[in-house]
Amino acid sequence: MTENHLSARALETLLGQWRGGASSYIALSNRIRLLALDGRIPTDTRLPAERDLSVRLGLSRTTITAAYRQLRDAGYLSSVRGSGSFVRLPGATAVATPEADGVLDFSKATMPAWPGLADAAVHAAAELPRYLGDSGFDHVGIPELRAAVADRYAARGLPTAPEQIMVTLGAQHAIALLARVLVGRGDRVLIETPTYPHAADALRAAGARFAAVSVSADGRNDDPASHGWDEATLLQILRRSNPVVGYLMPDFHNPTAQSMPTEQRERVAAAAADSCTTLIIDETMAELTIDRAGVFPPFAACADPRSAPQVVSVGSVGKTVWGGIRIGWVRAEPTLIHKLVAARSANDLGTPILEQLIVTRLLAETPSILASRRELLRAGRDHLERRLADTFPDWKVPHVDGGSTAWVNLGRPLSSQLALAARSRGLLVPAGPRFGLDGAFERFVRLPFSHSIEETDRAVDTLKDAWGSLLRHPFADTGYLAEVV
Repeated sequence: MTENHLSARALETLLGQWRGGASSYIALSNRIRLLALDGRIPTDTRLPAERDLSVRLGLSRTTITAAYRQLRDAGYLSSVRGSGSFVRLPGATAVATPEADGVLDFSKATMPAWPGLADAAVHAAAELPRYLGDSGFDHVGIPELRAAVADRYAARGLPTAPEQIMVTLGAQHAIALLARVLVGRGDRVLIETPTYPHAADALRAAGARFAAVSVSADGRNDDPASHGWDEATLLQILRRSNPVVGYLMPDFHNPTAQSMPTEQRERVAAAAADSCTTLIIDETMAELTIDRAGVFPPFAACADPRSAPQVVSVGSVGKTVWGGIRIGWVRAEPTLIHKLVAARSANDLGTPILEQLIVTRLLAETPSILASRRELLRAGRDHLERRLADTFPDWKVPHVDGGSTAWVNLGRPLSSQLALAARSRGLLVPAGPRFGLDGAFERFVRLPFSHSIEETDRAVDTLKDAWGSLLRHPFADTGYLAEVV
């Protein structure tokens, strides 16, 4: 058992807007369970003592005791006299494999594999023998793939040398590696809110203290200028807080699908250079345009060449080709690439050669791959928007021009309860607070449009049933598990 202890103050922050129409002990129990299932409270974490939590939340100790008892009865808590109460996940193995029990998984905003992937794998296997005389431990990437990734950046308007590329085990691996190398315990880090939760987890694990800037999908008073990044706050954080690192997703931001205009990229890049902030630019969604108008060059192309070392780009084929191909990359100056390679062996011994050969071949076919993905996403987006408009006229569904998700405003702070109710009906959707830093976004839910029409129809029908149950019984006792991608 670990010694990870959650203080009453930290739990209060994670709970967010948990109070509602149900009995306090039921609402509290449901929220703690959701936090555990979402991974925001790790398994084996010791919860605060009942007395401490009752004081912090302004509740009677009897209420806290009842909430903990309900969690124990449901298998989510194990209490040992004199040691405290520890979080558990009952039946986690069975629930974590939704395909085994027919659960529809809408927590993953991914597409099925590109149809040409199998043929690319066959051709790559034929090339493998020429590598079999080496050790097979590759920390930086085979030369052919590094050159292919560099050529792809050049085609997008950002001249790049192979020496500026490091191949990783996907984008998440790249972000975690950068966090370990660039962030020290207690360092200030600029981050968006909402944000991609696994990136936040990696930065938090490295010891980051977050300074957050909001990203809006629906604007204020339908003013288009109010969509996207709160630039005033963003620039203020860079100029006054001097964060060591900033993590941004400027193209089809996950989860809002917003894109940062070129002029804004230039201003942000300049401010980051002035504050000596290294920007980690997550480009995993960058080429998933559907009908985005205008020119959106890679973020690093918007920076002054003299400040280029301050911008680090992360990409992968997980969203464009298939999530099962665990290949990503970092684009950075050679000095940083060398540091990343040196730090890598502490956690892994390199990237598989065969998968690198597959991706090398696929990158040559990027235009045709993106064209087919564009049509799939267009059909999915248009169908989801129609179904949601017909089924939930009170929900605010933003029209997006790329990416693979819609950040839907429910109009009521019921996102966590909706996620719980949907799970009991066979649908996994991540609650809005999963994308926040402090329990916010209870009015939002992220819905992907990358699934088939049939699966989308099933999901919307399930949401309709779950939403109706909430309006009748807002705090029904249900279960939920989702791993966000």
